[in-house]
Amino acid sequence: MSGGESRLQAAARPLSRRHLLVALSSIVLAETARAQSSGTLSAREAHDGLAAGALLVIDIRTPDEWTDTGIPQGAVRLDAESAGFEVRLAGIRLDHPGKRIALIDRSGGLAASIQAKLAGRGWRDLVLVRGGMLGPGGWLSEKLPVVP
Repeated sequence: MSGGESRLQAAARPLSRRHLLVALSSIVLAETARAQSSGTLSAREAHDGLAAGALLVIDIRTPDEWTDTGIPQGAVRLDAESAGFEVRLAGIRLDHPGKRIALIDRSGGLAASIQAKLAGRGWRDLVLVRGGMLGPGGWLSEKLPVVP
């Protein structure tokens, strides 16, 4: 505050771009942390975490499904039905230390199954995208960006 400026006047000043970005980043990170503690993220939270560089989204559907709908922009393709899926997922995890991994599938069922299976093997940092690509609240229903 400057000499004659009240707290109310200081609060009414527009935020600088830097302050606004810091505030928005804090909100996104707090929401992502809250959602991750529950083991799921909304499609919007996954998109925002991916855009912020705090999250890695792995599309675990089949190549035919990728062709049908495209994949989330920025996601990594890794067919859960392919040989060596878990080993390749572990490799991706090692290549991206410090990043959370979110699994996305058609509607959430396969991702939940894989998350539970891997949790039994000590993987505690996997989350899933609620609604997957096609389910209610999923990636496409939220009109989030996809690539072929």
